[in-house]
Amino acid sequence: NRGIGYETAKQLKQQGLNVILTARDPHKGQIAANQLGVHFLQMDVSSESSITTAAKEYKTRFGDSLDILINNAGIFPDQEKSILETPTKLINQALLTNTIGPMLVTQHFLPLLEKSTDGAKIIHLSSKLGQLSTMTDTAPAYSISKTALNALTRQQAAALKDKNITVNAVSPGWVRTDMGGQNADLSVTEGADSITWLATQAPQSLTGAFIRDKELIDW
Repeated sequence: NRGIGYETAKQLKQQGLNVILTARDPHKGQIAANQLGVHFLQMDVSSESSITTAAKEYKTRFGDSLDILINNAGIFPDQEKSILETPTKLINQALLTNTIGPMLVTQHFLPLLEKSTDGAKIIHLSSKLGQLSTMTDTAPAYSISKTALNALTRQQAAALKDKNITVNAVSPGWVRTDMGGQNADLSVTEGADSITWLATQAPQSLTGAFIRDKELIDW
């Protein structure tokens, strides 16, 4: 209902897609959906019961198929501690929302994705902080959860390769949001650009990839 997720919903709506925005806070989510002129579906990705309820409600309200699933929700629980000091609870919090959440959302919405007429797309919002090839000791809980999300992307892409469902991860870059801060390099419009491209223009043959600026990058 804010940041990159809000901007992505806006761009997809502008391209004529039927957009369903989800958020854990029903009040904030409904306000955002009203502002954008899209549908709202309450869902907290850190709760499997909430995900299960959302999948059932989706089918009741919108039908039994889904073409594009964008797993955007994420948290940044790090407290400026190195991996040598990071408490277990921060790692668990990050993994629950940033990795396990997308895994469970995909599992519960998969029957809908399988009924997409022309093939479905799953897009995971990852981060350059989860990129092993350039990783440092910054934000260990967040970084580890995003690396795990990249592994989830590869696993799901392989598992779904025969079902005409693509699975890709995208790194939006350092974006000026509540999470990224006002000193970040990119606007939310720029940050959402590759996500929108993956959703609407990328070929169905592209799967199991890590994308930034519409191009492949190293894991």
